[in-house]
Amino acid sequence: MTGFRVALGGAQSVYAKLIPGFEPDMTVMGKVIGGGMPLAAFGAKRAVMEQLAPLGGVYQAGTLSGNPVATACGLATLTEIQKPGFYEALSATTQSLVSGLTAAAAAEGVALCGDSQGGMFGFFLFDQLPQNYAKVMTTDGPRFNTLFHGLLERGVYIAPALYEAGFVSAAHTAQDVADTVTAARDVFKLLGK
Repeated sequence: MTGFRVALGGAQSVYAKLIPGFEPDMTVMGKVIGGGMPLAAFGAKRAVMEQLAPLGGVYQAGTLSGNPVATACGLATLTEIQKPGFYEALSATTQSLVSGLTAAAAAEGVALCGDSQGGMFGFFLFDQLPQNYAKVMTTDGPRFNTLFHGLLERGVYIAPALYEAGFVSAAHTAQDVADTVTAARDVFKLLGK
């Protein structure tokens, strides 16, 4: 899920810089590797990959393996995201959205915290970011539903689950962020009552 959304090397490249000794055993990428088209890929340490045919006994194949259209889309995506400043701009847009949402909520007296990395973000109807699954599951579902449907009515579609990640793309503009924050503030006014 974090492949190319967080960094060119995905979240594992970010964590490798932050956590001494962090080294993933396997990398799995879904449709992001095909630029959004149906394609997936995985790679792992030699000991794992040697379990696959023709060296090992595990056969792996897929109908769309190596699909030339999806592969071309993936290569085009890689060309774009490797341009200088791509991830810095994506991160700035995402952080602007999260900061705008938390400020709008605070202005209306609604508890909301959020965080982001690259083009991924999340938020919770709490004063502080939850540190475990048990805390996440105490989120007020009906209040989140009010937020979700209120935003949808105002033309903003967020993930429909209260613990799902959100994504910002390079196509999102400062105006998109401002419009989203304005719509959210209208909904926060309802939630703050």
